[in-house]
Amino acid sequence: MGFGDLKSAAGLRVLNDFLADKSYIEGYVPSQADIVVFEAVGAPPPAELFHALRWYNHIKSYEKQKASLPGIKKALGKYGPADVEDTTGAATDSKDDDDIDLFGSDDEEESEEAKKLREERLAQYESKKSKKPAVVAKSSILLDVKPWDDETDMAKLEECVRSIQADGLVWGSSKLVPVGYGIKKLQIQCVVEDDKVGTDMLEERITAFEDYVQSMDVAAFNKI
Repeated sequence: MGFGDLKSAAGLRVLNDFLADKSYIEGYVPSQADIVVFEAVGAPPPAELFHALRWYNHIKSYEKQKASLPGIKKALGKYGPADVEDTTGAATDSKDDDDIDLFGSDDEEESEEAKKLREERLAQYESKKSKKPAVVAKSSILLDVKPWDDETDMAKLEECVRSIQADGLVWGSSKLVPVGYGIKKLQIQCVVEDDKVGTDMLEERITAFEDYVQSMDVAAFNKI
């Protein structure tokens, strides 16, 4: 458990990912857990780590009240994702005053080992996250398909529209809506994957049935 070194880019990325679906480090209200991590971060995260930056600015607003926030402060390594090993105290050894190494060679070696271990753990964490399936962006679109006149076979027109098949396109419900002079338009719903199907492609394919279709308009467009 832990975020790693929160002064490093890798540690801040872990914090950002951790806060992607959370408002606070623990629970549903600001607490001493947030203060511990806030103080470890020390400065606003970069703008591209927007989850971490949003959290940082929010906790900063509690600066005058931090002593009164609920909870008990724990070591920094007690907070964060369970699959990142805490190495925040790995390089700290207590030594007697009469056994100080003025050159610090042993400490430096141990610090390098701890740093290497931390980077390996963070790399494993990043690799595990990259294998998660990406969220597919979808939209719900309501189309108005207008015929040439009141003699157009609307059943055949709808059949033509529904005959359009594409990866990422699913047709939904439809109805005929009067537009005047005995003419009705076809109003039909569809759901599309944004990176595979666009309104330009739909218009091109639908208006290709020129014996039945005069025009196509987008009546409503909503992200899902």
